[in-house]
Amino acid sequence: MSRSAHPAGPRHADVLPEGHYTAPPADLNALDPKVWAHTVTRTPEGSVSIGGIDVKDLAEEYGTPAYFMDEADFRSRARAWRTAFGHDADVFYAGKAFLSRAVVRWLHEEGLNLDVCSGGELATALSAGMPVDRIAFHGNNKSEEEIRTAVTVGVGRIVLDSFQEIVRVAHIAQSLGKRQRVQIRVTVGVEAHTHEFIATAHEDQKFGIALADGQAAEAVRRALALDGLEVVGIHSHIGSQIFDMAGFEVAARRVVKLLAEVRDEHGVELPEIDLGGGLGIAYTSEDDPSEPHEIAKALGEIVTRECEAARLRTPRISVEPGRAIVGPTAFTLYEVGTIKPLDGLRTYVSVDGGMSDNIRTALYDAEYSVSLVSRTSDAEPMLVRVVGKHCESGDIVVRDAFLPSDLAPGDLIAVPATGAYCRSMASNYNHALRPPVVAVNNGEARVIVRRETEEDLLRLDVG
Repeated sequence: MSRSAHPAGPRHADVLPEGHYTAPPADLNALDPKVWAHTVTRTPEGSVSIGGIDVKDLAEEYGTPAYFMDEADFRSRARAWRTAFGHDADVFYAGKAFLSRAVVRWLHEEGLNLDVCSGGELATALSAGMPVDRIAFHGNNKSEEEIRTAVTVGVGRIVLDSFQEIVRVAHIAQSLGKRQRVQIRVTVGVEAHTHEFIATAHEDQKFGIALADGQAAEAVRRALALDGLEVVGIHSHIGSQIFDMAGFEVAARRVVKLLAEVRDEHGVELPEIDLGGGLGIAYTSEDDPSEPHEIAKALGEIVTRECEAARLRTPRISVEPGRAIVGPTAFTLYEVGTIKPLDGLRTYVSVDGGMSDNIRTALYDAEYSVSLVSRTSDAEPMLVRVVGKHCESGDIVVRDAFLPSDLAPGDLIAVPATGAYCRSMASNYNHALRPPVVAVNNGEARVIVRRETEEDLLRLDVG
């Protein structure tokens, strides 16, 4: 039996057999800077600190499980993306990765735009003061209420995802006496995952309007004819956890070809092209993501080259990093509970959280690292599977990793790179209380999303 998944979802390539794992690291106490946030270090006493605060002190004050986010790290990554793309391009943070009012304020202050895909994300953005012209609204099935709110407040762009939505947004905008800026999301027949890309048959998905059979060209044709819409560009998204630019090159070539067709048919050169997000991060030491300046240079060269070949003016590029900004900035802190050695197999280490605070391992077979953070240890490494406390055998946090063999109940362990898609996909399974998000910066910590309480659960249960 084989596993057919990678850190972002299904992977269409060779996969490792069940139970495969690498050799233990040379030093179990080392913290790989590729995987951990910038301010995470070992203290002289052997525990781990973030933002200058010991995790033992954080656990005592905020409890476990909890997400601890390095604010300085988040801001530096946001600035790196903004600087890499410069003033001639736009960086939209993908709010689905993780969104809170504090994050919105950080984005605003660091000069990034924001991509939202629900009424709730839009409400969060507005309540935290994000300028509406720097908000893009995404989604494959936006409700009329969501569209009406977005048009009413004047979001900078709505990404149209279907023929029905073209008409729906145009009608609502016209009824409000507005002309809404829009992009058309197209499916370019490319799916990029990690180091592989396959350029066939990926129109079979719920997102976008296929380039195949002229559907995308027809979508542009219809949108240009409607008074309530101002078509400003084409949007493309090819995958998640991408480390290779090859898929982007194929996608850009196909999108630019569509831009040329629009020019030739309508005499209009659309001024924007959005190449989406999905840029990868290091979940383990084996991952090797590119830096923002490398990505910006590669994407700029790809689009410029294709536009020159098509004799088009180079459009304004936008990208949508979410995971690439917030993913590495946080770790999840757990307390060890039950430890079960299984002779000849592995040791099961149960923690006080699980799939309710990180569904990605169960959902995607995602791979993570884990470290003992409340102390150092010189004990021999043991192969472990870190599991949660929920009533599911698939309640796995880290499938295969090594921890010291003297691990004991009460120890604190941390799983890095959990800033993206962990709190945002958290649940109340088994009536678990969703953990808090605590921002740490320069020796100070503050809750930006509080821990749920039993009163929160019961307040929603109207009986």
